Amino acid sequence: MRHKSGMGKANIKTMATMLRKFFLICFIVFSTALPAQHIFAQAPKTDEPIHVEADLMVSKQKENAVIFTGNVDAQQGPLTIHSDEMTVYHQNQPAAAGAKQEGPQKIQKLYADGNVKIVQDNLVATGNHMEFFADTRKVLLTGDTKVWQDNNLVTGEKVLLDLNTGTTVVEPDKNNGGRVKAFFYPENQ
Repeated sequence: MRHKSGMGKANIKTMATMLRKFFLICFIVFSTALPAQHIFAQAPKTDEPIHVEADLMVSKQKENAVIFTGNVDAQQGPLTIHSDEMTVYHQNQPAAAGAKQEGPQKIQKLYADGNVKIVQDNLVATGNHMEFFADTRKVLLTGDTKVWQDNNLVTGEKVLLDLNTGTTVVEPDKNNGGRVKAFFYPENQ
């Protein structure tokens, strides 16, 4: 028996399937924001010391840059970044006219290249290249990126984390199928 609106059992089944897909998409969209929210909620205090170890360090004072190469490990509080190479660009705090430059240096941006791995608590993010911009508090991870939180996994070519808004945007590799992939598991698995 058909309803007056013309919706038969097949149409109701199709609509139910579409609603399930819609809720799944909403779940995925809201769940992919979790990594950035997690980093934002647990971001190290800026007054915590930064500890960096590497095979080699080169300071380029004219460029306000320090380059670390070979098995680089940088840690600030619970946040650790591993990479093959890391370049830190800093800005000296203004000194009085004629005075020697002293005092803290503010990080402007940080680049990490090769086997990049970011670890904080139950969050792990990997990729080939990472850029951090202190003024906008944005992190861009590119090149075969993967982000795990507990057992959940999101993959793509680019991951942009906005630490101000807690927003995560994952873009696909347009040359390799052009799709973002996400795997979400219930807590009991």
